[in-house]
Amino acid sequence: MNDAPLGRSAEYQVLTTGYVGSTGPGVAATVSYIADAGRHVIFDPGMVADHDDILGPLAELGLGPDDITDVVLSHHHPDNTMNVGLFGKARVHDHKVEYQGHHWTNRDAEGYELTPSLRLVRTPGHSHEDITLLAGTESGVIAFAGDLWWHQHGPADDPVAPDREVLRASRRRVLAAADVIVPGHGAPFTADDNPPL
Repeated sequence: MNDAPLGRSAEYQVLTTGYVGSTGPGVAATVSYIADAGRHVIFDPGMVADHDDILGPLAELGLGPDDITDVVLSHHHPDNTMNVGLFGKARVHDHKVEYQGHHWTNRDAEGYELTPSLRLVRTPGHSHEDITLLAGTESGVIAFAGDLWWHQHGPADDPVAPDREVLRASRRRVLAAADVIVPGHGAPFTADDNPPL
C-alpha cells in the first residue's frame, strides 16, 4: 500500500529550523507552513526562542495568525505544541480528534485527507500518538514526520520511544512514501540520505 496522497498541488516552506541540545543551544521545533486548495496549515508549532521565529517568516508570505486554517500536531509533547495558541481560529488536528473553538470531533487520523494533496497517517514510535502529514507537491511527497527523526541522524536509538520496533516500522512506512522528510528538530533531508531506522 502506498500512503502517498494522489494530489500534487501542495506547497510548503519551513518557517524555522529546529534543534536539540546536541545541535543547538537548547530545544526548538522545526515549524512548517503548508498550503493547498485554500488550506493554510502549520505543522508542529512548538518551542522556539521567540514567537517571531514563527510569525516573522509567515508574515513574509503575506499571512498572519488568523489566516491559518489548520494546525497539525505530530504528537502531544510540549516541545512540538507550545505555540499552538498563536493560531486561535484554526482547526487543530491530532491522532484522533479535530478541535476548533469549543468543538471536538472524533476521527481517526489514519488516512484522513485535509485535501487530496494532504494526508495524515498514524506513525507511532516516538510516542503512541505520533502522526505524519504527507504533502504531495510538484517535486514529490514531503513527509512532515515530527519526532520520528529529531534530525537527519536520528537518533538511531530514540531514548523516548516506548517501543523501538514500532518506531522502526513507522520510519520504514514514511521512507516508502516520501521523497523528503521534515524532522521534528532539524533541517529537511531526502529519503536517499539513509537516515537511521
